[in-house]
Amino acid sequence: MRGIVASMLLACAAILAGAGCSGKPGGNSIEIVASLHDMTEPFFVAVKRELDSEAGRLGVTIAVEDGQSNSAKQTADIQAAITGGAQGIILAPNDVNALAPGVEEVIKAGIPIVTLDRRVDNTSVKVPHVGADNVAGGRIMAQWVISAFPNGARILLITGQLGSSPSIDRTRGIKETLEAAGGKYQIVAEQSATWKRDQGLTVTQNVLTSLGGQSLQAVVAESDEMALGALEALRSSGVSGVKVIGFDATPEALKLVRSGEMAATVEQSPKAQARTALQQLVARIRKQTPMAGASIAPVLITQATVNQAERIGEVR
Repeated sequence: MRGIVASMLLACAAILAGAGCSGKPGGNSIEIVASLHDMTEPFFVAVKRELDSEAGRLGVTIAVEDGQSNSAKQTADIQAAITGGAQGIILAPNDVNALAPGVEEVIKAGIPIVTLDRRVDNTSVKVPHVGADNVAGGRIMAQWVISAFPNGARILLITGQLGSSPSIDRTRGIKETLEAAGGKYQIVAEQSATWKRDQGLTVTQNVLTSLGGQSLQAVVAESDEMALGALEALRSSGVSGVKVIGFDATPEALKLVRSGEMAATVEQSPKAQARTALQQLVARIRKQTPMAGASIAPVLITQATVNQAERIGEVR
């Protein structure tokens, strides 16, 4: 009988050692919460896929929350992560300022946090950030316009969500570069479409109507979703010859770049962003390694280079 009991105890000990001190499966796993801006956006769908994959490789547990483009929702996500015992947080904040109070709660709780794709400003401690260099991305978009239209161009600029760091930074890069190129490059209309395809369509339709017979040479849209909406508006209005550039290098956009229907897009690598952020956070939790963040260099994707795009294998 003693031998049976001893065997049972040894078996339980082995199970507990594999499961963690709590005695539950995965009880010893690092638990991380990621609150992403909006899971209806293709970019963040790709980010979630990469986070899930990297979490499996690293042997950690990750719960991805949909921020729903809502700062209050994301603040609640953060607070729930704190009270739920999360050991690390990844945040793609809806707004650079509105999420600062929630991030302060994380800092006070002593939980490591890293921002992904979108930064947060005005916190007591600088939060490590992993994301594309969006100012450089904006410059790339504007430089493409300058190269495509050496004699000048009338441009519709469709910006992203107001208050989001990618839109703030891309707009800055676009405008600085166009202004430096001289007055022959005119932004004749500028409006936010909050990253949405349907709003990109509406914005473009309204601008085409307001311009009347005046020509438009280029649409610079700060995301592919908005660029795709602009393309649909141009098609439905019977307007040809207007070149459209987007940002994100999504599979749908890459397909249109390859066919020549869309002029170009800018790649910002959701794979590199997601995996780098999670790797740094896990190293901080396991080894107390400082998180340095990372700036991902954006890349112009045209018809000539489309086969080099990170997500070209997803094009159907």
